[in-house]
Amino acid sequence: MSGKKLSYGANISSIGILENGLELQRPLLGTEIAAGFPSPAQDYIEANLDLNRQLILHEAATFFVKVSGDSMIDAGIYEGDILIVDRALPATNKKIVIAALEGELTVKQLHICKNRWYLLPQNDDYKPIEIDEDTDFSIWGVVTYAIHKLF
Repeated sequence: MSGKKLSYGANISSIGILENGLELQRPLLGTEIAAGFPSPAQDYIEANLDLNRQLILHEAATFFVKVSGDSMIDAGIYEGDILIVDRALPATNKKIVIAALEGELTVKQLHICKNRWYLLPQNDDYKPIEIDEDTDFSIWGVVTYAIHKLF
């Protein structure tokens, strides 16, 4: 990076970090839920599920961002979603990443083709961004989960 101050781009509205050692345990039902024809309900809880252990692989390298905008809706990422981002994972072809681009943070899908890098929005209303040697660019992390309300 060339020393520019980073700002939240058109589709990142805030950043948060994971508080070390924080557990978030909730009951886990002892049966899977049918998405087709309903099955009889099971009446017991099998165990507790810690969402941090379930959703976070590298605790010290994980942060959260809140999405602003609609450039990733075809990837199932919507305005107001919270993304879980892991800085320890490699940013490889077709991964959804948080990138610092010209001093602003953005979420896009990384495409690497014939030694050329592109940041692709997942909405036809937006154009791909080609990364060249003159682009002020770095990868901040790989998006592992998107959390959003269903209503």
